[in-house]
Amino acid sequence: MADTWLIVGLGNPGPRYEATRHNVGQMVIDELAARRSETLRSHKANARAAETWLRPGAAKLVLAKPNSFMNVSGGPVAALASFYSVPPERVVVIHDELDIPFDTLKLKTGGGHGGHNGVRDVAKALGTPDFPRVRVGVGRPPGRQDPADWVLDAFGPGERQTLPSLLSDAADAVELLVDEGLLAAQQRHHAPRP
Repeated sequence: MADTWLIVGLGNPGPRYEATRHNVGQMVIDELAARRSETLRSHKANARAAETWLRPGAAKLVLAKPNSFMNVSGGPVAALASFYSVPPERVVVIHDELDIPFDTLKLKTGGGHGGHNGVRDVAKALGTPDFPRVRVGVGRPPGRQDPADWVLDAFGPGERQTLPSLLSDAADAVELLVDEGLLAAQQRHHAPRP
């Protein structure tokens, strides 16, 4: 049987946050689900999830969005990992990243949380920071705007034009990470766009 991967998009619940920078991880989950004509359904792990496959005969994917707020994402992620018997090295966390320019992706496994409270809580709940991450750049706020306010704002008009291609690239990165490994995904997605 193929390995199962848990693919989690971090964000905040409810319509107030749906289009915000902080929810870009959940937007990537929506893109991955749409590619497979899947609908996320309520799961007892305090999340919405869909079981699908990378492609027929390949790895099983559990696409998920915690129902909790960002800063307490760890509980639902750990509960899903336990339910599906997925080890941390196959728990892919997709999240927004202030320290990466908008329209840029970076992938890594392990390391610090960089001040991202959602990632911090997932690492604490899983008992290790050693899980793969797809970091979607949202950039730093202009001027003196508080970064916390920035990530809770909706994407600007110019960003919204580019957002679909960014979400598509991030979904591609997740699929390549699962299919060919972290290094292959980094080599493809860390290079500047043509």
